[in-house]
Amino acid sequence: MKKIAKIVATLFFVGYIPVAQGTIASAIAVFACAFLSRYPAAYIAVTLALLALGFWASRRAEQEFGKKDPCEIVIDEFSAVFIVYLFIPFTLKIAVIGFLLFRALDIFKLPPIKKLESLPKGRGIMLDDIAAAILANVILQILVFCLRIY
Repeated sequence: MKKIAKIVATLFFVGYIPVAQGTIASAIAVFACAFLSRYPAAYIAVTLALLALGFWASRRAEQEFGKKDPCEIVIDEFSAVFIVYLFIPFTLKIAVIGFLLFRALDIFKLPPIKKLESLPKGRGIMLDDIAAAILANVILQILVFCLRIY
């Protein structure tokens, strides 16, 4: 189970790429979101499954790596990206804006998001990215539904 958790947590070894692991995992997720956006029920089901899998794998892999929030764990970015586009019409413009928003919010964590990072047992790994994704989603909702940017 430890090996499976590590494979899932590193997104089939994407986490071992020497630079920009989180950005690469996020970009892969955007392509998956583009495909699934045509199937709303499947999109929601996959999002929930990935989040559950992410919590499980992050907890186990963090123990395996022996350090807090190791950069090799990228399931958090991958699964959180699905939240970014939840209930938003998926277009190329939205894909790019959502990706950039999420990466900026994930990298430059605002104080409430930064605080989540310190939670134990892999929860902090997932929750800071989930919070960044929710905030990115709210901003996208405003852009799409109030400012008609899509």
